[in-house]
Amino acid sequence: MDTLLASKDRKVTNAVNKSGKQATIANTFGLPAGMDYSCGGATSVCESVCYAGKLEVLFPSVKKNLLHNWELLKDADRPEAEYLLGNLLEKFERDCERRGAEKIFRIHWDGDFFNETYLQAWIEIIRRHSTVIFWVYTRQAFAAVGLHKAFLPNLAIYFSADEQNLPVAKMLRETYGIRIAMLGKTFQEGQARMREITGKPGGKCPENLGVLPLISTEGSACARCRLCVDGKADIVFSSSKK
Repeated sequence: MDTLLASKDRKVTNAVNKSGKQATIANTFGLPAGMDYSCGGATSVCESVCYAGKLEVLFPSVKKNLLHNWELLKDADRPEAEYLLGNLLEKFERDCERRGAEKIFRIHWDGDFFNETYLQAWIEIIRRHSTVIFWVYTRQAFAAVGLHKAFLPNLAIYFSADEQNLPVAKMLRETYGIRIAMLGKTFQEGQARMREITGKPGGKCPENLGVLPLISTEGSACARCRLCVDGKADIVFSSSKK
């Protein structure tokens, strides 16, 4: 059986090179973006600003790798999906141990949970790899609920919200206490919507705000910030970065 391909993402990486400009470990996984692929919970707002989808267009090799992952997983049964994802995480852990890097892994830098079989496979893999800290943003309510009910102590879950799916975000927060990642045109707008759901403004993503570099010799933005990695707070993103 073929193998899945992890990605190196400068914003989330757990290890950087000496110059502080590139990721040295692939610590995230992606699938193709869009309703035609894995993003069944997409809104027109997220589709209009999707940075991952734009990277697919700019870099054909990126899209090729994502399509490779999609072809392996879209029709896989649960044992097949667990086998593929398990191999992916085993390689990641070996890379971390070889480089002495913290084991943090972002699920889906691009794409989302596309069906229950795939979701359950991820739940099993997260359980097996209990020394890895995982975090994920999803626009699929079934996935947010399923992950929450699985009681995974090494996973931080965020439901990605914008003006078009606020009722779903509100329900998930009130019923299950799930963290919210809010997207607004501005931080002010995003925080106003966050208050409607949680009563609090939420934290601004420091990299999106421009106060923390994407990557440096001190590490990636996410590895340094930790708000999302450790599930510390609801988070707000601005499409305008203002």
